[in-house]
Amino acid sequence: MAGQRIHGTTRQRPAEVFTAEEHSRLGPAPTEPFDLPTYSAPKVAPDRHVQVARALYSVPGDLIGQRITARADSRTVKLYARGQLIKVHPRVPAGRRCTDPADLPSELTAYAMRDLEALQRKAFAHGEYVGAYAAAVLEHPLPWTKMRQVYRLLGLVRRHSAEQVDDACRRALDAEAINVGLIERMLTRNSTAEAKISPPGAASRFVRDSADFAVRRLPS
Repeated sequence: MAGQRIHGTTRQRPAEVFTAEEHSRLGPAPTEPFDLPTYSAPKVAPDRHVQVARALYSVPGDLIGQRITARADSRTVKLYARGQLIKVHPRVPAGRRCTDPADLPSELTAYAMRDLEALQRKAFAHGEYVGAYAAAVLEHPLPWTKMRQVYRLLGLVRRHSAEQVDDACRRALDAEAINVGLIERMLTRNSTAEAKISPPGAASRFVRDSADFAVRRLPS
């Protein structure tokens, strides 16, 4: 048995050393499966958040545009920059956001607000109600954390049209429903309904000319 052989360096039997010195120092065996983490290299967005597993987490410091390392397990998300741990967040479900206001420096608020004003002007350029809807989305204690939603709204203008998005925003504002996802669903349903309606004058693929059904008299 290898554990009973004299070790070449320590001149002791490993099995005896383990029993006498090491065994008592071992902790209890884990009762739960190992929480296997996943690693990614997200890029810090202008709103000072990174996306990890489809959720957003705030990042401290001036790291906009840089890639950092994210370690995510079932309970926490740990963010590293240049090998140093810079933030620990509780894990949130996909589609949610975890923002620590301390990660958003007060001295940069003026620059963030200037960007928001430019974003609002861009939204108003596509229609009165598009601009009003963008303003409603940004009505938040930390408005720069909602910039992604306004960019998503402007993306709908490119995919559909300013008129359609403006009308959808008008109807959503009337219902006091501030949710860009709702606007997208409204536009998608309208597009699907229009696709199912044949354009005027277009014949169905199954329609036959009336001459095909004419009765032909055979010569007697």
